[in-house]
Amino acid sequence: MANFFSDNKDLQFHLQHPLMRKIVELKERNFADKDLYDYAPQNFEDAMDSYRKVLEITGEVCGEVIAANAESVDHEGPRVENDHVIYAEGTQRNLEAITAAGLSGMTLPRKYDGLNFPLICFVMANEMVARGDAGFENIWGLQDCAETLNEFASEEIKQKFLPWVSAGATCAMDLTEPDAGSDLGAVMLKATWSEEKQTWLLNGVKRFITNGDGEVSLVLARTEEGTTDARGLSMLVYDKRDGGVKVRRIENKLGIKGSPTCELVFTNAPAQLVGDRKMGLIKYVMSLMNAARLGIGAQSTGLCEAAYREALKYAHEREQFGKSIIKFAAISEILSNMKAKLQGARALLYETARFVEIYKQYTHISHERSLEPEERQEMKFYNRLADAFTPLVKLFSSEYANQLAYDSIQIHGGSGYMKEYTCERLYRDARIMNIYEGTSQLQVVAAINGVTKGTFLEQIARYEELEFSAEMQPVVEQLKALREKFEAMVAHVESKEKECAGYKEFHARRLVETAGHLIISFLLARQASECADYVNSAKIFTKMAASKIEEAYSYVMNSPVEDVALFKAVETEE
Repeated sequence: MANFFSDNKDLQFHLQHPLMRKIVELKERNFADKDLYDYAPQNFEDAMDSYRKVLEITGEVCGEVIAANAESVDHEGPRVENDHVIYAEGTQRNLEAITAAGLSGMTLPRKYDGLNFPLICFVMANEMVARGDAGFENIWGLQDCAETLNEFASEEIKQKFLPWVSAGATCAMDLTEPDAGSDLGAVMLKATWSEEKQTWLLNGVKRFITNGDGEVSLVLARTEEGTTDARGLSMLVYDKRDGGVKVRRIENKLGIKGSPTCELVFTNAPAQLVGDRKMGLIKYVMSLMNAARLGIGAQSTGLCEAAYREALKYAHEREQFGKSIIKFAAISEILSNMKAKLQGARALLYETARFVEIYKQYTHISHERSLEPEERQEMKFYNRLADAFTPLVKLFSSEYANQLAYDSIQIHGGSGYMKEYTCERLYRDARIMNIYEGTSQLQVVAAINGVTKGTFLEQIARYEELEFSAEMQPVVEQLKALREKFEAMVAHVESKEKECAGYKEFHARRLVETAGHLIISFLLARQASECADYVNSAKIFTKMAASKIEEAYSYVMNSPVEDVALFKAVETEE
């Protein structure tokens, strides 16, 4: 039987990270639930045993059900009937299997019928689901919307919605509009308070909404009359059972076809306010988007895993000139690079998830009691890292998903271009990942602060201080030399920015990618120092990183300020 957890030693390695003990203790509040719930863990070992068992169940559902349904879902897709979404039959079977296995509400507190698992486990589950079917991950993974309610909503709202999500209710985040797109500050869907009905009423249109007909929807709407910017926006939660929303159409997409991307029409749809008015975009959507970007990181890494395995399997089976094509250097090099990128993306994904996890747990604790001074400092420390690493993991993992899907087809040759092979679907599914929840270009805009404020360099310095095996010492020395070039690039760009406004923006991607290449290389080198399985990937990824960094260094250090005007000249073309 296929099991996407048991067959993946890399996932099992990351579940054993030393920070897991701290994460479990924070999440379990020193195991305070053990006397209230018979399924709550008694201690750290008990908790870890529970995580493994549930992840094994998840892996089985993903391998036996979700992956098996992926092709039929891709062909059938969802449809609209009577103004609402009807899922493909395979999608419905997936939801039933996931719910029957008790895999909803994975991170929610037990008081809301959740499992109270760490974010790490949810990210791993997301990755496995995406390996089976990236489109279905868009539906199941959106249960993370419930975390936003858990963090910011009133107790009344939590009691209403969170147990429903734990029981399998699907979710959506209704943010974008036809005239807004990524500029969420331009959202104009109106929320008007009704004295008669004692509720908010939503009117307007939303577009490109993933799983838009979900049962629980977080809606960004304009509550402040006469405003046109972010300060007039609030977050509301909508219950599908209350009516008032129609699905105008489902978009006909290139990939992730099982996931309905909807245009929605709101007509006096009742909704409840989440948190404070005017803070919808400034506070709540930013939190929601950071979680979504981590989710895309998991989705992208899962697709990377699928693409690599499809390519490896085919390379072993396909024979040319009397031998398997994996015996050809050109093929084995592609596969080795694919594996290094896959393991590099995963290393960055779970490093980021740990940072987010610790910061979030301290945030929840701060709502229960005052934090101690050292706890507050630690929360700020991990918050800073989480803010910097989240766009970085979304950038790298989504770009690698596209690269590995491309390489998987290349290894399949002409066969990979045919619908009969899984890699064709993976290639189409991957293309959205560096677009939605903020394009790669917007991730650079978000991540450049981590460069200019020194967050990345400070963390790289911490990695340099770790202990590495003798075999990894040459790699680490090479990375230190590359880090010095990164520092020189940053200093050069900051100096030139004073001469020419826009110089930093022009080179932002080169700086952010250099930071990412260094960080991933260090993470893999550290893993290789603990487990020999990562030695080859650490060396290979560092070689690729060195090449990219040298190229960026040469470009940046030899780039005159006139380059900014040179490349901006296209703006005047018609």
